[in-house]
Amino acid sequence: MKKQVIAAAALCGLLSGTAFAQTVEGPWLVRARAVHLDSANGDSTGLGLAINNKWIPEVDISYFITPKVAVELVLTVPQKHTLTSRGTTIGSFKHLPPTLTAQYHFDPIGSGAFKPYVGAGINYTRFSAVSLPPGVDIKRSSWGPALQVGVDIPLTKQLSLNFDLKKVYIRTDVSAGGANIGTFKADPTLFGVGLGWRF
Repeated sequence: MKKQVIAAAALCGLLSGTAFAQTVEGPWLVRARAVHLDSANGDSTGLGLAINNKWIPEVDISYFITPKVAVELVLTVPQKHTLTSRGTTIGSFKHLPPTLTAQYHFDPIGSGAFKPYVGAGINYTRFSAVSLPPGVDIKRSSWGPALQVGVDIPLTKQLSLNFDLKKVYIRTDVSAGGANIGTFKADPTLFGVGLGWRF
């Protein structure tokens, strides 16, 4: 009888452990998004500088430190932009803007159908392949804050649909003949839609 009780207790422990493992989500979340970049085009040079808006690919990797707190690294490939002055094309450049944010994930809304989150962090942008008129140049790097809000909508146990909105502060000093003539502020708003995989 004693052996049967021990066996039953062990079986219950095994089953409850299995059930617990099935209900606990893994700490990693990887998303792939299509993101629309909409630049604020703030310019203090007096040249009327602006870059084009565009759709870009984005991949991000999140790690959940706790069930509600995560860190996210946002990655893409160098993006080429056309630079215009009062509507006339004057050159182009590429920029690579990796962003790191800390996120807070709220309790699910509507029986787990919506999982909203907010985030804040820092962006580093590297400018390359700069092609501008002779004597005109831009600073090659930019540091700035990033703000984020989004929602995950579960499709299966591990797969989710994601909508994400970020404001990233990207700016660079503009020079002509070696003298600083002002600052160009791209400061884009980025709206993304994609899929996430939790493991």
